[in-house]
Amino acid sequence: MTPHYCMYIDGKWVDADDVYELRSPATEELIATVAKGDVSHVDAAVAAAKGTFDQGGWRNTAPAERAALINTVAERLGGRVDELAALQSNENGATIRITGAFHIGLSVAQLQYLAAITEQYQWETSGPAIEPVAAEGVVVREPLGVVAAIVPWNIPLLTTVWKIGPALAAGNSVVLKPDEHAPLLALELAREFESAGLPPGVLNVITGDGEPVGAHLAGHPDVRKVAFTGSTAVGKSILRQSADNIRRVTLELGGKGANIILDDADIDMAVDGALFACMANNGQACEAGTRLLIPSSRREEIVAKLLNRAATLRLGDPMDPTTHVGPIISATQRDRILSYFQIAAEEGATLALGGKAPDGPGFGKGYWVEPTIFTDVTNDMRIAREEVFGPVLVVLTYDSDDEAVQIANDTGYGLSAGVWGSEPRALQMARRLESGMVWVNNWHVIHPAYPFGGYKESGLGREGGPDALGEYTEEKFIALDRSGGIENKAFAIVIDPES
Repeated sequence: MTPHYCMYIDGKWVDADDVYELRSPATEELIATVAKGDVSHVDAAVAAAKGTFDQGGWRNTAPAERAALINTVAERLGGRVDELAALQSNENGATIRITGAFHIGLSVAQLQYLAAITEQYQWETSGPAIEPVAAEGVVVREPLGVVAAIVPWNIPLLTTVWKIGPALAAGNSVVLKPDEHAPLLALELAREFESAGLPPGVLNVITGDGEPVGAHLAGHPDVRKVAFTGSTAVGKSILRQSADNIRRVTLELGGKGANIILDDADIDMAVDGALFACMANNGQACEAGTRLLIPSSRREEIVAKLLNRAATLRLGDPMDPTTHVGPIISATQRDRILSYFQIAAEEGATLALGGKAPDGPGFGKGYWVEPTIFTDVTNDMRIAREEVFGPVLVVLTYDSDDEAVQIANDTGYGLSAGVWGSEPRALQMARRLESGMVWVNNWHVIHPAYPFGGYKESGLGREGGPDALGEYTEEKFIALDRSGGIENKAFAIVIDPES
């Protein structure tokens, strides 16, 4: 029997009049049905979150108790890694070789890290004495209120944990809107928080289309912060909405990562790294290295090795541990990717590998794009400037380190970048790149203790890292007067007490 998932609102599992189907992007088989929420469900979820926050039960819970509950959830998820990895691979087509260790495993580690820093966080600090009025200063970190978390389909659990983990740890209430293509892990996470004893209304999950459900949530007047991962276009819309209520936003948006191979690099390692940077997660990762910059002096050697190695990538069933690249999330996204191949050819790029939807056994159903490489690309071409979001790598050449930096930075994005070469030289170049994350002789290194986010149109704010809780708190200054008589008070200089 096909499982059916309801929404989670105010501690209850709530169905809707309408449902939508989730189908495997590899086989198009029905894997689940999900309640299709509408704006009335958004209003109910926000009202529940606000009511719970105003009552103060969760926000007034001791940080150590909040941390303990988050640790409990992490332990429960850790016991379900294989199950949840399979669920995600079925849901969004990510390969099983990456969903378990990376997507689910890192989500568990992120929750454990958040629990640890919640216990250590300076929720209240005393400052220096305030002279000449003999006052003492206290700085308090307080939760914001209702947080809206809107997450994508490509790495659904980790992007969810990055948002709701610190939001809940800080004492906020949350309304979570997962992408309609991949909501199941968000609902499973809510189930674990419920089982761990999170009070009703503190975490709510609504499912439905981005428009109108996500848009209504992002613009809701009772939401004090929106944390969003997704496209730059939608991120800009959320930022415009935030001006109406002066609400906080964290935006993790698109990318067009420049991956630079220096002429002193270990070429074999760099080629493997370049393919991992671009093709991991089926090329559907915002921090992917999709622009490969190589020295003109070694072009023929690097391209030959790149094509030979790329030809060994196995495209196929995401549940098979030997598969390197799985399907695209939907027919719409597949067709969008394929449309870029025609654009690239028209602009003068050379198709060196792939470039079509595969046919033959195993590909009659599902949404597939071959791992694709274009050479003879210049940085003004659309395929070098726009986020394709698929297994597509473009190769550009440069003649000097300065030119490599100039090409890398010549983009509206600034999420990720990488450099392959001798460490002193590569590190020097990394410091010149306009990017929130730069990997040297590696890629996709993400750790709970380090921030994730980008420059320019790749977003605002950071997720993860030691400052994660600060993104979900307000800072309050309290001045405590110790001066005694009115003649000693600050306003005595402007008010005559005997007048």
